Amino acid sequence: MNSYGKFFVDFLSPFFNGFISIFKEFFKGILEMFNIIKYIETINEYKGTVNIVFIIVAVICLILLILLLSFLVFYIIKKAYKVIKKSHEQDALLEEVEKLNYDMIKLKQENDKLMTLANGDAEFDEDGNPITKLGEKESRFYKLTEIDKKWENYTPNTNIDKLTLKEICEKFRNYAANELNLYYSEDLIRLFISAFAASRIIILQGISGTGKTSLAYAFGHFLGNDSVIAPVQPSWRDRTELFGYFNEFTKRFNETELLSKMYEATYNDKIYITILDEMNIARVEYYFAEMLSLMEMPNKEDWIVNLVATPWENDPKKIVNGNFRLPKNMWYIGTINNDDSTFMVTDKVYDRAMAIDINEKAPKFDAPKTDNININDEYFESLFEEANEKYPLSKEMLNKLNDLDEYIIEHFRISFGNRIMKQMEDFVPTYVSCGGTELEAVDYLVCSKILRKFEQLNLAFIKNEIDDFINYLNTNFGKNKMSKCIDLLMRLKKSA
Repeated sequence: MNSYGKFFVDFLSPFFNGFISIFKEFFKGILEMFNIIKYIETINEYKGTVNIVFIIVAVICLILLILLLSFLVFYIIKKAYKVIKKSHEQDALLEEVEKLNYDMIKLKQENDKLMTLANGDAEFDEDGNPITKLGEKESRFYKLTEIDKKWENYTPNTNIDKLTLKEICEKFRNYAANELNLYYSEDLIRLFISAFAASRIIILQGISGTGKTSLAYAFGHFLGNDSVIAPVQPSWRDRTELFGYFNEFTKRFNETELLSKMYEATYNDKIYITILDEMNIARVEYYFAEMLSLMEMPNKEDWIVNLVATPWENDPKKIVNGNFRLPKNMWYIGTINNDDSTFMVTDKVYDRAMAIDINEKAPKFDAPKTDNININDEYFESLFEEANEKYPLSKEMLNKLNDLDEYIIEHFRISFGNRIMKQMEDFVPTYVSCGGTELEAVDYLVCSKILRKFEQLNLAFIKNEIDDFINYLNTNFGKNKMSKCIDLLMRLKKSA
């Protein structure tokens, strides 16, 4: 063997020797535990000086220890088997669901085909497939064309209520209590209204029965424009569940209620609310991926989705070359229940949305009779711009946030990022304008946007860092001023 080969063998030999030693010592330990000859020799050595009863007790203890160890090994193997079996069952279930979704699509296509065949006036193409010819004036987008007719002569309402954000919060809270018997805390209403300034997507999450869907619906009612509710189904896998799809057999576009509302919203300046109820009962990043990407574009003129490949002359007015521009006056509010029947929401969704936890009901209170309000999208957004000018993030707070970012990067390898800082700059001034404080808003955003990511880290690894981090927050932001962050850190420490 030349020197190169000898070097390679000598260099790797400690690794393989150590690896072999692990198994040697393990089996050596097992043999030592069950070395009956050694036990008998020990009994013979002491049987003249130790009472026979004590020897029997020692033997019984040994047997109990062996039984206990055997039970623990059996329990661990049983647990591991259950986990592996459950994982395989879940994978099989997901595959079955995917297969059923595919079969459902095929059945839907076959059904459309049979319905067309049942039409005595149906014509057929060269391959024998049925086709349906629309009348010269009949649009493939029936619902959207009807909206064109209904809103053709619409004139915007300029007589709007001149309210501040704080007044909107107070009126909405009282309206929900007095008119709908829904009770929410002042802090929650401030968070909810301020979230509209930071993102087009708002997530209301928490335990069932705390009024998440009711809050979103009540706000639409309060604005005088009822929210559209889109109950998410487990089978949702792509954007066609939101917009619909073009049926090649009937030559019509199957329009969803949500698409109709979106189209209607482009005709007026009202504020529109879409509720994606139980949005994580299917994978959000599957059916909502395109929307997430589009609404992150700063120029709203670029919020364009392609509905059909080729344009027709009689398509609706606002479907241009098969494309539809999403309305700028619509927000999307998803409700989430975190349980075994739902999917985990990924960082891609959380980072782009504003998440609000609702885990308890507010106590009832006496609210004065309050009417709904009349404001439009332009005025609503002007209040956000006014808040940004009046209550921008202070230089002192920006410096503290920069220091906090560096601290978290150094100790936890997590960064704020430009997206979160932009949301911070939009959310905090609005929260202050709603009646809160700058520090409360920062505490909420750091907790919901940054510290939430800690749950995905190795808690045992960061456990020793948590106390120092809490001391850092108390020192730099004030004693217990970052209460939401500290509460979350303490929960993480207990669960580590």
